[in-house]
Amino acid sequence: MALMNLLMTHTRANSVNIPPLPHANQVYAVNSSDSAAHHQVKEHNCSPGDLLGPVGLFVQALLAFLAFTSLIVKRYCEPQHSRRPWKIWFFDTSKQALGAAVIHFANVFLADIFHGDPCTWYFVSFLLDSTVGLFIIYIGLKVTQIAAQRYKWTTLQFGEYGKPPQCQSWVGQCGLYIIVMIIEKILMTLLVLFPFWTSVRKFIMKPIQNGVLELVIVMFLVPLVINAFIFWVVDNFLKKSIQNSKTIYVNDNDTSVKYYKTSERVKCYNRIEQADGFESDILLSADEETEARHRNADATQLLLDT
Repeated sequence: MALMNLLMTHTRANSVNIPPLPHANQVYAVNSSDSAAHHQVKEHNCSPGDLLGPVGLFVQALLAFLAFTSLIVKRYCEPQHSRRPWKIWFFDTSKQALGAAVIHFANVFLADIFHGDPCTWYFVSFLLDSTVGLFIIYIGLKVTQIAAQRYKWTTLQFGEYGKPPQCQSWVGQCGLYIIVMIIEKILMTLLVLFPFWTSVRKFIMKPIQNGVLELVIVMFLVPLVINAFIFWVVDNFLKKSIQNSKTIYVNDNDTSVKYYKTSERVKCYNRIEQADGFESDILLSADEETEARHRNADATQLLLDT
C-alpha cells in the first residue's frame, strides 16, 4: 500500500513538470508571426520620421546647396555677351528653388503617409517627377507662355521683369510656376497609387540593408546628379531667350565678335556706359541710341547683325 502511494505521488509530480506538447497549428502560427516580423523589419530599413531626422535634414540641406550651385556654374558657362546680370539671374533661379522646395516637401510628406519604407516611396516619387513630371512641367510652361503672349500678360512672360526689373513681375511668374509644379505633383501622386509600385520599390532597394545608407542614396547621391541636370534644363525654360533680342552684351576682350566695314549685313552701334549689374558693355543700334548719343559719341564700332 505504501508502495502504491509512493508511485501515485511520483506520477503527480511528473505530470506537473512535463509541459504539454504544442499543437501543429500553434507551431505554424508562431513561425508565421516570426517570419512576418522579420519581413517587416527588413522592409522598414528606413523608418517613418527618418526623412526629417538629423541625418535626413543634413543631406537635404547639402543637396539643396550643391544643386543650386550648379546654376551658378551654368551662369558662368553662358556666352559672355548674353550672360544675365545677377539680379535677373536671381529672379530666374529663385523660381526654380521655390518650385523644387514645394515638390520636395510634398514627396517627404507623402512618403510618411504611404504604408512601408518611406525612403523607397520618396525615391519612386522623385524618379517620376524627374521623368514623366519633367515632361508635364515643360508642357505646362509652354501652355502658360502661349496664353501670356496671346493675351499680352507681360508680367507673366518668364524672364521679363520690366526696365528696371520689378519684383512684382517676379511674384507673378513665381506663382505661375508653382501652380504648374502643384499640378504636376497631383498627377504624379495619382500615378504612384497604382499597386505595382509596391513591388518596384521593394526591388529597387532590396540589396540595401542599412537604413542610413539607404537614406543617403535616396535623398542625396541620386538626387544630386538628377537635380543638377533638371535645374540646368528648366533654367532654359524660365529665362528670357535672347535669340530675337536686339540688344546684346559684349566687352573689349570678346574675340567672338566680328567687325566688317563694308557690308550690307551690319549696323552701326555706339557703346554707352556699363550697365548696372552687367559684366559687359551694352551696345545699342543707331536707331535706338539717339537719346544716348551725347554720352559717348566718339566710340563707334561696326557689329555683325546676327
